[in-house]
Amino acid sequence: MSIDSQALDASLRRLAGRGAVRDVVPALEDVITACVELFDISGSGVMVADEQNITRYVAASNSASRALEIAESRTGQGPCTTAFVTNEAVASDDLTADDRWPDLASDMTSSGVCAILGVPVRLGGVPVGTLDVYRDRRQEWTDRERAAVSRYAEVVGATLAASLEAHRAGELAGQLQYALDYRIIIERGVGYLMASEGIDALAAFNELRTAARNRRVKIGAVAEELLATGRLRTG
Repeated sequence: MSIDSQALDASLRRLAGRGAVRDVVPALEDVITACVELFDISGSGVMVADEQNITRYVAASNSASRALEIAESRTGQGPCTTAFVTNEAVASDDLTADDRWPDLASDMTSSGVCAILGVPVRLGGVPVGTLDVYRDRRQEWTDRERAAVSRYAEVVGATLAASLEAHRAGELAGQLQYALDYRIIIERGVGYLMASEGIDALAAFNELRTAARNRRVKIGAVAEELLATGRLRTG
């Protein structure tokens, strides 16, 4: 991926604030279309946390990007999901040869998705979703590329914020507010499970979301109960 700094700056200026005058999904579609063109990548998409704090497909540049986002939501695995949980950029140079996310790799075998970079989308410093980009061949993601895509994720965050302020976020508004309200509690629950069970952040997060799904309650309530009682009730 070659990066033209002047073109990046111009694109960021052009796109910033569009969500204030348009509905959020068309505005995000503009952002990811420009992202694909600017970085000369195979595809891009945006996921936003729902009220279970599971990132869900919102916008995608093509069918492969959409399939990737749906597969990550279903499996709870992948660079984008991990980026959301850890609040930092996460990359895979070749998903088919990456043993961190076997279920996702299996789902995406014939999709044409190979190298993936996921970066968190933040509102007020709080991760509420991810921007993902991919290529259809193996690629080593450089620090410069990670930084450039992370800058682009700021446009996604600005679009979401502007849409909320203009009351044009639609059904995403409640999801975004829940993600903002309960992020700290969920992070504490994740940290508790990491320390008590010796597991990583993604595994701990998936324990919380599985318990929430099984009990048909919100993940924030599960985290609150865990912190109060020291016990994760799964059913």
